[in-house]
Amino acid sequence: MNPDSLPNGGPASPCDPFIASKPGHESVAKRLAEGMTLRDYFASAAVQGMYANPERKGTCVDAAERAYEVADAMLRAREAK
Repeated sequence: MNPDSLPNGGPASPCDPFIASKPGHESVAKRLAEGMTLRDYFASAAVQGMYANPERKGTCVDAAERAYEVADAMLRAREAK
């Protein structure tokens, strides 16, 4: 499956709707809402776990690719609930 066709899970730390509704806070709300996606958050957690293993083998590119495979699996599992 093409990773670009997967949902990214939306923002990992979305903006509080109360803040977004206050006049003059639209730019802050937009910046906060467009932060890291849940897919990126899952991948960062996966790669941290990989690098915590002193026996880890492979390149940084290998780790990044594997981290996004894990993140995509987590998103699919989340959608299956």
